[in-house]
Amino acid sequence: MLLSLVVHTYSLRYWFPATVMLGTAPAYLLSWGAWRLLSTILPARLYHRLDDNIYSIYQSMVLFFFENYTGVEIVIYGDMPKKKENVVYISNHQCTADWIIADMLAIRQDSIGHIRYVLKDGLKWLPLYGWYFSQHGGVYVKRSAKFDEKAMKKKLLSQTDLGTPMYLVIFPEGTRYNPELKNVITESQDFASKQGLAVLGHTLTPRMKASHIAVETMKDHLEAIYDVTVAYEGTVGANGERRPAPTMPEFLCKECPRVHIHFERVDMKEIPLEPVFFRRWLHERFEIKDQLLSSFYESEDQNTKCRFPGQSKISPLSFTKTLPSLLFLGGLTLPMLLTESGRKLYIRTWLYGTLLGWLWVNVSP
Repeated sequence: MLLSLVVHTYSLRYWFPATVMLGTAPAYLLSWGAWRLLSTILPARLYHRLDDNIYSIYQSMVLFFFENYTGVEIVIYGDMPKKKENVVYISNHQCTADWIIADMLAIRQDSIGHIRYVLKDGLKWLPLYGWYFSQHGGVYVKRSAKFDEKAMKKKLLSQTDLGTPMYLVIFPEGTRYNPELKNVITESQDFASKQGLAVLGHTLTPRMKASHIAVETMKDHLEAIYDVTVAYEGTVGANGERRPAPTMPEFLCKECPRVHIHFERVDMKEIPLEPVFFRRWLHERFEIKDQLLSSFYESEDQNTKCRFPGQSKISPLSFTKTLPSLLFLGGLTLPMLLTESGRKLYIRTWLYGTLLGWLWVNVSP
């Protein structure tokens, strides 16, 4: 009985925030849809400006759960600019929670509404949001020979031509580094060897296509690249082996006490645009990440205070940046669920919105 209660209580740590974040989706999408219809007679720049504001409301609510609710401690190394900038954000990729780290940094610059993602093509099947991310400037890409360079360039140019603020998040590894998937790591290291590149131990070999196209296409719009290295505390086992980073459910279950984020701003003037030189530059950035992660995991293995080299500061997130968004979206959702007509609209939005979204992202050029 007691064990059952403990298990039930533990599961609520995840199911409560997950239910709220997913449960508010219909109200959010209906609000956005109303604005989209109204904006058809208005300048496109005005639509994008308010779209960013609407998007920031939802993402701020997400951070209420991933930061304030979990109580995770965010430790930042390096100096983040306080002003908003048009940037490409590149990071190592370990787990589904990595997407939230980009939000964590963006909200500290008041840029969370400007986030756009380069996403795996399979994520376009997400109910409701698979379609909405595309509407918000996200880019879906396929790997290897199926990668459509023209489509990505066209999507990015459609944003930059309007002067849309850009905080484009890319994970150049293409897939997550999971220490338990030895075959993926070995294949990545073999690829580096064949290309004459340094073999990496704590990241996969970065692929350059998406990053290079983004930088080359938006070079006149971008101000910098944010080079971010992330380490999750508590990912070293008793025998010193590296364990997988926490998934989103594990993160929400408060299994990660602290996230270490190494931040470096690289001015656009310092980035080579020629493909062969850009490939070398990108790999060198990941060599630096590999060294940082080696230092981090060695310090954790030795039972010392795990950290990246250099100065750091703890960066708490105020409830005033997240709680109002939770209350606002909750206030939109509850009235729908309290009436019969509202519940019908809620269910139909999930059903028809998802089906129409799938149709759109698979048919629209």
